[in-house]
Amino acid sequence: MSGTFHAIVLAGDRGPDDPLLRHTGVSAKALLPLAGQPMVLRVLDALGASTAIGGMTLVGPDQALLADCPALSALIATGRLAWLPPQPSPSTSALAALERLPNDQPVLLTTADHALLRSAWVDRFCGAALASGNDAVVGLTELAGVRAAFPQSRRTALRFRDGAFCGCNLFAFLNPAGRRAPAFWRQLEQRRKQPHRLAAALGPGTLLKYLTHQLTLADGFGRLSQRVGARLGAVLLDDPRAAVDVDSVADLELVQALLAGDA
Repeated sequence: MSGTFHAIVLAGDRGPDDPLLRHTGVSAKALLPLAGQPMVLRVLDALGASTAIGGMTLVGPDQALLADCPALSALIATGRLAWLPPQPSPSTSALAALERLPNDQPVLLTTADHALLRSAWVDRFCGAALASGNDAVVGLTELAGVRAAFPQSRRTALRFRDGAFCGCNLFAFLNPAGRRAPAFWRQLEQRRKQPHRLAAALGPGTLLKYLTHQLTLADGFGRLSQRVGARLGAVLLDDPRAAVDVDSVADLELVQALLAGDA
């Protein structure tokens, strides 16, 4: 598996009204300092230390802001890191990066705010994704473990009949069929403010069964696979820290405390 995957890191911003930008005063969320290092560099370091990753593309932040982080600018200037400007949404940023890569290139997608990312998680996720027989895979961890480890943290959960799970900001697109998943993601983004169209995209029966917790995790991915036209699945990670990203001031304080504990 050595160097099999190309990593795409999304580093766009939500705009100047982002509470994190107002709270920290940084020019871009990805450049927020954590334990003396810009957050995005922590993510890139973890990816660079993974045996699964053979190349990396960063989508965002805006080019004018790169000068605020000389170390990041140097990575781009030396060719060790490709850079693309951010697009209007996460899905369009992902699609723009995928278009630059060979269609059969396995891709790992993550985000610049995944500040606790570890190379061991990347290795485990990528290896399990390749072995899964799926076209695209998402990383999940059990909500119960996250709550036990971080009872004060509020995390979004996917709730199924056989359990509740948190996303880990890790996605694998393993082949051309797998790239249908971010295109479908784009459709959902476009319809998120129109419930009737969102239901149509997901399938009203599937959406109803999910909302009433009648679906198992496997059922959910099976139904979604039919909609997307690709085999979709999940890899479960056992470290609850994999579910923690920096999406709010409370998340920032949690991550700072965890990093201080590692020192």
